[in-house]
Amino acid sequence: MDKQSLRHVAIIMDGNGRWAQARGLTRLAGHRQGAAAVRKIVTHCREAGLRHLTLYAFSIENWARPAFEVKGLMELLAEFLLEQEERLGRHRIELSAIGDISRLPARARELLDRVVNATRSLGGMRLTLALSYSGRDEIVRAARRLARRVAEGTLRPNDIDEQIFEDSLDARGTPPADLVIRTGSERRLSNFLLWQAAYAELYFTDQPWPEFSPEDFDRAVAWYHGRKRTFGLVEAMG
Repeated sequence: MDKQSLRHVAIIMDGNGRWAQARGLTRLAGHRQGAAAVRKIVTHCREAGLRHLTLYAFSIENWARPAFEVKGLMELLAEFLLEQEERLGRHRIELSAIGDISRLPARARELLDRVVNATRSLGGMRLTLALSYSGRDEIVRAARRLARRVAEGTLRPNDIDEQIFEDSLDARGTPPADLVIRTGSERRLSNFLLWQAAYAELYFTDQPWPEFSPEDFDRAVAWYHGRKRTFGLVEAMG
């Protein structure tokens, strides 16, 4: 992996429910299989030298799902945090989270805070979980933070630029996404990293997330390296 040109990969992990339905399984069984795929991909990315990996784990819209499914997802999150705390530290993987974390159940929130604090500043790969997350909500909350600073007299409106705004986002300190991967056949961002993915390359695959393997990840990276990224400029003529 070329660490110079690919710093941040973000993944929309879609297709757990459809994968389960096709096999006559419950949606929660699909989410559990999806959690197994998370473990494999995180390990692979760390071994490949990726610096930043962001996973869309639970959207704000997901709160509207049936209560038993939401409860099962929160239990899977708590299980993941308990199982992975020691492993993340051993492999120097820093855990962080973005989103309206205050909405998480107390148990999941406490475990998340514990693992985030335990793995802080390890210097290896940063794994960011987007939980109770919405790109629009993140932007709105950043605007509110800046509005409070203006009201307090510590910031002038004319001083607000892209960098100051970016520093007010949940994902501050994480570089913009270079590559966004979406599994599971849909072809949209679904309110994910709207600010950070402004110039990201978008890779879509019909493969459901539970079946997404390290080899599939490598194919997405190879596709990324085949792209010509001009960022709105005119490509130099040879």
